Amino acid sequence: MTKELVFGHKVPDTDAIVAAKAYAYLQNKKGYDVEAVALGEMNDETKFVLDYFNEKAPRIVETGSNEVNQVMLVDHNEPQQSISDIDKLEVTHVVDHHRISNFDTSVPLFYLAKPYGCTSTILYEEFNRFGIEIPAELAGMMASAIISDTLLLKSPTTTKYDEDALNELVKISKIDDLQEYGIQMLKAGTNVESKSDSDIILGDAKSFNLGSKKVTIGQVNVVDLTDITKRANDLKVAMKSDNDKNSSDLFLLIATNVLDSDSKLIVVGEPKESVEKAFNKSLDENDMMDLPGVVSRKKQVVPPLTDIMN
Repeated sequence: MTKELVFGHKVPDTDAIVAAKAYAYLQNKKGYDVEAVALGEMNDETKFVLDYFNEKAPRIVETGSNEVNQVMLVDHNEPQQSISDIDKLEVTHVVDHHRISNFDTSVPLFYLAKPYGCTSTILYEEFNRFGIEIPAELAGMMASAIISDTLLLKSPTTTKYDEDALNELVKISKIDDLQEYGIQMLKAGTNVESKSDSDIILGDAKSFNLGSKKVTIGQVNVVDLTDITKRANDLKVAMKSDNDKNSSDLFLLIATNVLDSDSKLIVVGEPKESVEKAFNKSLDENDMMDLPGVVSRKKQVVPPLTDIMN
């Protein structure tokens, strides 16, 4: 059996890294030859998780066709979010919890998509389906991915399946206190003081084709929204520069307070009126907007923008 690589999306978050490691472990147990890799550097939250469970970070790759012919995707399916030479590779498996867009293949494949809050929840069910035991360290990382994607089960993307999976994974893992660990983990990813403007806007950014427009949506977690708003002018300069560099039309940055689940939106580019229509609110004179209760890019930002821009 030929070797395959498995990876999450570009600018990986905790679920993208953990899902790749978990799926590689599962597939290797099933007889495949699979290596988990990453499409970018780990963020601070993910580094905290890997350090906590004494796990190595997967190696970073820019291309895959120089190593393998086949790959498996987790936590994404849209080609613009994937490896740069995805068009030269055969995708054999996909496990994802996002919308399916611009995805097509020339041959049949295994595709598992569920509207859950986290890819690691889907993989937890796959371990159970095949009767494969999850090691304690891997269970802890999978629990961490669910905490990250659902903001400790407070995100509107959270399902009962995520809650059940998290509780079971915590029992298997070495996490003693879920709430204490979860808050500690989420806070680890909120230190923006030492980050550059580019790191903030691109640290968790994804590109979308919405209608005829190319839209970048970044998200940054904080414990105090003023950590972002006081840097708004500089962040907007960085956002415009990224738009120009990548020929994007619109850049949205969502700053989310992980403690109270409120967000502040910063917008650069056009059409800004589409953003205002999507949220039924007006941008202020600084092109910012309050979004109380909005924490999910996948469920609360992309869908209304898609409806308007299509």
